[in-house]
Amino acid sequence: MSMVWMYLKVFLVGGALCAIGELLTLLTKLTPARILVCYILTGVVLSAAGWYGPLVKFAGAGATVPLTGFGHALCQGVLFSVQESGLIGAFTGGLAATAGGISAAVVFGALVALCFKPRSK
Repeated sequence: MSMVWMYLKVFLVGGALCAIGELLTLLTKLTPARILVCYILTGVVLSAAGWYGPLVKFAGAGATVPLTGFGHALCQGVLFSVQESGLIGAFTGGLAATAGGISAAVVFGALVALCFKPRSK
């Protein structure tokens, strides 16, 4: 597979997911927080149904970087942990699978808060 085709798939799928979010923001009264939650839940539901995995195989980072990919990672972590640990895995698997992303968000959020002066809009 050529590298250009790979980048094109990533760009088109990731761009389509972001464009849908932008359209939801512009055309509905949904708040960004509600759209975020809807995207994560959509990723969880599609992953649990077995439909998001093929999209990840096709588009790679175009499907794993947007918020739906975070929901997919949560779901896969829970499914794997439940198989390994039983019911307790339902509570620990999602966090274990996404700990790197959560930690990065906290660290970079703290760094930005230290570097810039917050102000009200």
